[in-house]
Amino acid sequence: MDQKELNKRVLSSPIHFLAFGFGTGLSPIAPGTVGTLAAIPIYLLIQPLPLIAYLLICLVVSLFGIWLCGRSQDELNLHDPGGIVWDEIAGYLITMILAPPGWLWIVLGFIFFRIFDIWKPWPIRWIDSKVEGGLGVMLDDIIAAVFALVALQLCVYFIPLL
Repeated sequence: MDQKELNKRVLSSPIHFLAFGFGTGLSPIAPGTVGTLAAIPIYLLIQPLPLIAYLLICLVVSLFGIWLCGRSQDELNLHDPGGIVWDEIAGYLITMILAPPGWLWIVLGFIFFRIFDIWKPWPIRWIDSKVEGGLGVMLDDIIAAVFALVALQLCVYFIPLL
């Protein structure tokens, strides 16, 4: 499928539109990074919520993402296309669990998540290559997000003046 046809399908289907991060996954350059940027306004909306509500939203976004990403890639007949970025949105929201308020933490969380999502240290790379379907699309980013969450919280703990 060529890019023009993909754009048309993504922008005309609610499933693909969401899976492609409200269309951000159609970016010709670094769709995962652009998709992660789309998570920042969502984070800013839910960040003030009580922790339990924030965690519940992360859980719902992640579980919904398994179905959504699986359905989108199946309907497009593509295997884990880079344009599906719902997993990046979920991953960034997980990264930001318990993050202090402020743009410094938003940017650091973004950087940490992108590093782990791109670098894919073990077991992320293994999961990315072995787990299929919507779960495979989501799981590697969820684990990358946990790594990024730990890195961010270590910064919060050890560098409290940031």
